[in-house]
Amino acid sequence: MVKLASAEEAQQKKATRAAFGPALVALAEEGVDVVAVDADLTGSTTTAKFAAASPEYAKRLFNVGIAEQNMIDVAAGLSLTGKVAFTGSFAVFGTGRAYDQIRNTVCYSNLNVKIAPTHAGISVGPDGGSHQMLEDIALMRVLPGMRVLVPADYAAAYAALKLAAKTPGPVYVRMGRAAVPCVYDSNVELEIGRAYVLREGTDVTIIACGVEIREALLAAEQLAEEGISAEVIDAFSVKPLDEETILASVKKTGRVVVAEEHSVIGGLGSAVAELLGAKAPCPIAFVGVRDRFGKSGEFEELLSYFSIDAQAIVDAVKNG
Repeated sequence: MVKLASAEEAQQKKATRAAFGPALVALAEEGVDVVAVDADLTGSTTTAKFAAASPEYAKRLFNVGIAEQNMIDVAAGLSLTGKVAFTGSFAVFGTGRAYDQIRNTVCYSNLNVKIAPTHAGISVGPDGGSHQMLEDIALMRVLPGMRVLVPADYAAAYAALKLAAKTPGPVYVRMGRAAVPCVYDSNVELEIGRAYVLREGTDVTIIACGVEIREALLAAEQLAEEGISAEVIDAFSVKPLDEETILASVKKTGRVVVAEEHSVIGGLGSAVAELLGAKAPCPIAFVGVRDRFGKSGEFEELLSYFSIDAQAIVDAVKNG
């Protein structure tokens, strides 16, 4: 099991997007030939912190303006010169508006481009449904050759970005706007293709990713008070999925609840259902946004509004 945050660290909140700039700086300092291409959102995505770290790093940040399709193509071109190219922007623009370029330029040619948008899911909050990207995991997961990483907190996002840079080929790293509690130790190291058992249990398996990890852990605590033993798994690597860890857990518990800050269509829930349908059929329930667009509101309010908070997970376990 990976090391979790201490009780003191767990009280701290940081947005996963805040890891982007510092991770780029760390990679550059390690000698990785990293560059960043952003679509006029360098402050929000925090890639500006990369440029601010030194005059040399400032030359490695390319702001292409409000032109997300061009952003992907510029990153693709830079990757062909040997650079490890990251793209920024908000998830709704960085994946949706540029999908053709991601598919036909990056993935079709298996280029070393890392799609790393911020402001995914409902964490965008007051910006509302037009900006709350709830379909991006599905869009990225279906692309041949694309790996999909959904970190739970700042430390996991930092680890995911460094991992993406050192993994050849296309990688998608999903980050959010809202400050969320720390789950992992600050020095956590993660692996592509691995899921992590954060809490052992025997009655039900709760599989989650991203900000839903914290909600899953809170739900497990509440369930334990009611005599229900829940195993919590962080499916940080949505693609490739850690089939071995999930199947081993399901063999023990016989029941699954999947929780994600994403549409219930095409995301982590679909990936788990495909796996279990083929290799270990069992009762499965889904906690996620149900075939609708987002809504303006504060992040914590929206977790409850869309029934993707800890209480929703508890209800899914008890009613499933």
